[in-house]
Amino acid sequence: MQLKHPEILWALLLLLIPIIIHLFQLRRFKKTPFTNVAMLQTVVVESRKSNTLKKWLLLLTRLLLLASIIIAFAQPFTASSDALQEKETVIYLDNSFSMQAMKNGVNLLEKATQDLLKHIDNEQTINLFTNTNTYKDVTVKDIQNTLLSLPFTFRQLNIDDIVLKANTLFSSNQNSRKNLILISDFQKRLDMENRDSIAQKNTYLVPITSDRLVNVSIDSVSIEDTNDEQLKLSVFLSGTNVPEPVPVSLFNGETLIAKSAADFGDNSQTTLNFSIPNTGTIHGQLKLTDGGLSFDNEFYLNLDSREKTKVLSISDTVEPSNYLERLFGNEEFILSQYPLNNLDYSLIDTQNVIILNDLESIPTGLARILSAFKNNGGSLVVIPSEKSDIQSYNQLLSQHFNTTILQGLTLDKRIANISYDHPLYRNVFEKRIENFQYPQTNQYFKISTGAPKILSYEGNDPFLIGLDGFYFFTSSLKREVSNFKGSSLIVPTFYNMALSGLQAPELFHTLGETNVVDIGIELGNENILHVKKSEDQFIPLQQSFPNKVQLTFDENPTTDGVYEIVNEENVIKQISFNYPRDESKLEYLEVDNLSNVTVRESVGSLFELLEKESSITAYWKWFVILALLLALVEVIIQKFVT
Repeated sequence: MQLKHPEILWALLLLLIPIIIHLFQLRRFKKTPFTNVAMLQTVVVESRKSNTLKKWLLLLTRLLLLASIIIAFAQPFTASSDALQEKETVIYLDNSFSMQAMKNGVNLLEKATQDLLKHIDNEQTINLFTNTNTYKDVTVKDIQNTLLSLPFTFRQLNIDDIVLKANTLFSSNQNSRKNLILISDFQKRLDMENRDSIAQKNTYLVPITSDRLVNVSIDSVSIEDTNDEQLKLSVFLSGTNVPEPVPVSLFNGETLIAKSAADFGDNSQTTLNFSIPNTGTIHGQLKLTDGGLSFDNEFYLNLDSREKTKVLSISDTVEPSNYLERLFGNEEFILSQYPLNNLDYSLIDTQNVIILNDLESIPTGLARILSAFKNNGGSLVVIPSEKSDIQSYNQLLSQHFNTTILQGLTLDKRIANISYDHPLYRNVFEKRIENFQYPQTNQYFKISTGAPKILSYEGNDPFLIGLDGFYFFTSSLKREVSNFKGSSLIVPTFYNMALSGLQAPELFHTLGETNVVDIGIELGNENILHVKKSEDQFIPLQQSFPNKVQLTFDENPTTDGVYEIVNEENVIKQISFNYPRDESKLEYLEVDNLSNVTVRESVGSLFELLEKESSITAYWKWFVILALLLALVEVIIQKFVT
């Protein structure tokens, strides 16, 4: 038992007063016997004994009465050590898209919010955060309306982010009890298993689960030419527990242009194919209706006539390179080939890609202009000659990744290694190839560089290096030196190097990722490109170059749809954004198997547990009742004991 005011127990010393008084009243008197009164003497002795008993009972009763009152004022109680600690509560409320799932006709986020408002004391100060917002040192009534109107978001914090955010909301007081409450559906992508970080606080998990695990998602699309008049649009869908075919509609703007049904059968994935007119411009929207999550039921795509990438090849010969004509002779590129001695340097600023094709020497003036061209957002591809002047090449190469040619080697080498993770090849190969027919060279330059390797020889010397618009082959591509021109690698290699010179909008982009788009226009000094959808408008991060404007999308936009890129009042392009589909898979953690956490089935049961852990049993009322009973006993003694 513990006391709230133990200092009051000093008042127990007051019990000495009635004891002293009682002893004074019970002091002994000298006996004086009377003659011939033996019978009277017996009565007096018996009366005196009865009176002494009464006084002892009154003394005991009054002592207990006074002690009870003093102890009641000291307020005795019993409680656990945790109950006596100062409490800090931080709540994480998951408002990601997976919380759109329904339970008893209400989405999981709404149910979790209602349970919180029902069970938290309106006057209790808490810290609460979601995937997008933070509310510090507030009461529930302060943020009640805000919580009831919380929007869903595609941004999902992982467990490390949640714990890190919670740590910023807890105080530095080492003596307080810190309770971290996580309310979520706990999808597997939270990655909570085997994480020590969740054991650093008193962590409580409240899983909110749906009663209907059915969902269909439009995951991605692709387009390919079938003929001059039609395009094939492939739609990739995934589903969980889909009982019957799901209708899918394709719109161009507001016009319905095709409709089909996705039949999953016993599979979790399926593909639909639509034929659409090859008109050059499609502002598409795919729609479906299912009983699961709603955020993944729409998918936006945008097909515009692609801006042609301008490619300039500079060589020593007057004869054009046939392999470059085959690579860049289609409608996506404008290829120009000039011999070095007839080159007008003013053309360089108007190009997107410059290829130095087998030059024996690079003039100092050209090297300076090419470095400025690269710094202004252009792409530079350098293919040396087997007779290259190393010194003239180094004055250009040293400006990019500190690249330097060390020496030329005449040696048969097989190109044996492909960097599959390099941006140049990231979407080229479906899988890593073991028995690939690799090309080879009989002469190459040994180099020192800080650039990443793209293709390497046996022995790990680089054949092709580069990144972000700078690429350098360490060998000539002449047929007598290398058979790389006959390799299947040449098409994706040069195609993707050329595309890096003008990052055109993709068919669609994903929100939450960094997306870079190049717009082939020249802006005035004070002009800025805007991006808008209906009434929403923002200015993206942008950088102007002589032949293009580069837009970077990161934090914005925050909602999916088709957006317009606007210069003043003129719409230049349209670009589509979609929510990531990570939460479409209805896969959940077995939270009961997690260690170092306490799992409760509902918000209500959790707060009952917390209240029980914080409960204090007070006994002062019992001592007040005891004092009243003792007062009653004293009255009875006074009245009935003679």
